[in-house]
Amino acid sequence: MVATSSPLTVGFDIGGTNTRAAVVDAGGSVIAVRSGATPDTGAGLTKAIVDMVEQLRAEHNISAVGVAIAGFLDPECEVVRFAPHLAWRNDAPVRKELEAAIGLPVRLEHDANAAAWGEYRFGVAKDAETWVFFAVGTGIGATLMHKGEIYRGAFGTAPEFGHLTVVPGGRVCSCGKKGCLERYASGTSLVDCAVERATQGEFTDCGLYRKVVDKRATGHDVMDAARAGDPLGLAALESFGIWLGRGLSIVADVLDPSLIVLGGGVSADADLFLDTACTEMRETMVGAGYRPVPEVLQAKLGPQAGMIGVADLARVKTN
Repeated sequence: MVATSSPLTVGFDIGGTNTRAAVVDAGGSVIAVRSGATPDTGAGLTKAIVDMVEQLRAEHNISAVGVAIAGFLDPECEVVRFAPHLAWRNDAPVRKELEAAIGLPVRLEHDANAAAWGEYRFGVAKDAETWVFFAVGTGIGATLMHKGEIYRGAFGTAPEFGHLTVVPGGRVCSCGKKGCLERYASGTSLVDCAVERATQGEFTDCGLYRKVVDKRATGHDVMDAARAGDPLGLAALESFGIWLGRGLSIVADVLDPSLIVLGGGVSADADLFLDTACTEMRETMVGAGYRPVPEVLQAKLGPQAGMIGVADLARVKTN
């Protein structure tokens, strides 16, 4: 076992495909990482988490465990009501089961909340009082923090900005609704943005065009094309940025935050769309030109934000 004077905790990021775990110290530094495939049963997932913790405990003095989950939790973060890509649902008592199996204090948290907490403690949101974390990846996740507390709503599901209807009767969303913001400003919307622009007939000579019309394009293809200067790729990212900006303007109108932090996997390419989004936000906010505008910053901690954040929550909230 490696000796250390800093209290160590483990933070898990449970995805539908992969499960990652990190040993994190009190300063938010990652000491060690483990990863593996996410099992498709609740019992298998519990065993995978326990096994990773045991591996890490053999080398580090672990005091608590945090688990970040993409799904709906109760306000007390005790049970998983529904996780669309995991076997846990129907008020599964995950925290108690994991705590009994591991023999250490366990903290559950929504994945966006965990990443937001990481940015608040160790990233670009330090000292922010009223601010929003806006995670743009496969979908859209979000967190509202005020005076150091995560706002959860009455039933633990707030805020679901990704499923605000921005186009009535618009693109079909995986949630069952139509026209959700997520279908216009997430990683999975990039191809739709490219298809929409390709149908305007202006981009038939572009390298991306044939992939799009043949339905072979992925979000990565669109992003790569834009970065290479492909006109259709750039047009798609312009549409994406406009929709994202309209979403941010709704956030500004409803919550009036001083800061919006853009995280999630798509934020790594923020240089391709963030200026467009910020311009659209400023121009479409209520009272545009006559009120303060939230600062918009790119997240600092990257793909480790959730693990760092939930490990820290496990430390400060369970010890």
